[in-house]
Amino acid sequence: MNDTQIDKSGKPATVSARISPAGGLDILSRNEVARLRDASGSGLHSLLRRCALATLTSGDISDDPRGMFEQYPNFDIQVLQQDRGIKIELSHAPAKAFVDGHIIRGINELLVAVVRDITYVSTQLEQGNFDLDDASGITHAVFEILRNARILKPQIDPNLAVCWGGHSISRDEYEYTKLVGYQLGLRDLDICTGCGPGAMKGPMKGATIAHAKQRRHKNRYIGITEPGIIAAESPNPIVNQLVIMPDIEKRLEAFVRMGHGIIVFPGGVGTAEEILYLLGILLHPDNAGIPFPLIFTGPKQSAAYFKQIDTFLRLALGDDVAQYYKIIVDDPIAVSHAMVRGIEKVRHHRLDNKDAFFFNWSLNIPLTFQQPFAPTHETMRALAIHRNRPRHELAADLRRAFSGIVAGNVKDEGVRAIEKQGPFEINGETEIMQALDHLLQAFVQQHRMKLPGGTVYVPCYRVLTA
Repeated sequence: MNDTQIDKSGKPATVSARISPAGGLDILSRNEVARLRDASGSGLHSLLRRCALATLTSGDISDDPRGMFEQYPNFDIQVLQQDRGIKIELSHAPAKAFVDGHIIRGINELLVAVVRDITYVSTQLEQGNFDLDDASGITHAVFEILRNARILKPQIDPNLAVCWGGHSISRDEYEYTKLVGYQLGLRDLDICTGCGPGAMKGPMKGATIAHAKQRRHKNRYIGITEPGIIAAESPNPIVNQLVIMPDIEKRLEAFVRMGHGIIVFPGGVGTAEEILYLLGILLHPDNAGIPFPLIFTGPKQSAAYFKQIDTFLRLALGDDVAQYYKIIVDDPIAVSHAMVRGIEKVRHHRLDNKDAFFFNWSLNIPLTFQQPFAPTHETMRALAIHRNRPRHELAADLRRAFSGIVAGNVKDEGVRAIEKQGPFEINGETEIMQALDHLLQAFVQQHRMKLPGGTVYVPCYRVLTA
């Protein structure tokens, strides 16, 4: 439901207020506050403003990363250091974030997460505490960011189901994600998603009802996002623990390190990117034998979608790639049973190998999967999409191809690059390119690239099929 309030001029209503952070916020130094206020290229204010406005428009659905600021061009946020603690000053903020003059508690907590994570990552980078040139160093950075956000919970049996899927999905698909979330919640599983609408919101919504029925308290609805995507996928209102990772690669690693199993609902290029990321890791020889339940599921209307995904994966990565995932159509109970059984295998494996329940240290994630990929016209053309290379490396470049399309669709810098230089060009082995082009055309026809009811989708890519 969109509850945006409109003023007499026909524009979204706004509120200016000074608020006390909810949920606690560690004391910030004067230097940290100064950087949050600094609007120069070296400051953090632009990043803070973008992420903060996304949280204040929680629940909005948009594919346009610049749409928020077109609606609220005068919005600003300042973090103030006072003798008695931190205050957050909002100017021309969306009125929908307030009730009777008071900011909604959940949105206040999301704002705290934004300030916390942006400040922490910036400080650690400035002090050289993160070694981002080494695979182990990047993994430790992911761990430290999650620990600082108090997301990691020791002494809890594995129970975190990560749910991936599109924010632009049909009503039938959305209702199905709620049914699956409900069955997961009945079985005491917590939910982690990308924090946005659609397939990221549905499982959380279903789980809340199941958790209430089970009289279960201290439920975790974890949202993991990053600055480049948050403007297009504002946090949904159910998220009660939000963490903002520095980039998409660290966001993906956080999902895989924290989660005890992953469920994939229908989606588009972003979902395909996530699938290829995880399969590339599971295909690495060092990860043989490590249990990681991966389930593709949707209502019967989505059966063709998963057939298309399965066909593409088998063609590009070989038929035996299917051993790493299970496809279950239109059966939420079967999905929950399969996930519970898979997580039990994860539990026994962690016990046998003395690995932590709350963070998967044993999984080897190569540096090529961790290093941020900056999609430009040059880097997209340089992708080596050929089957005469190790499968996990091919999966990594296929993941980058989909990542570039995500950027061209919804990330501000990607949209601007496309507007200036035209579509990204993706080249590679002919048979894979033809299959990729077929898959992407199906996504467009099924409205998985842009929200239904919007303008006609103009591709941000060109697949070269020589």
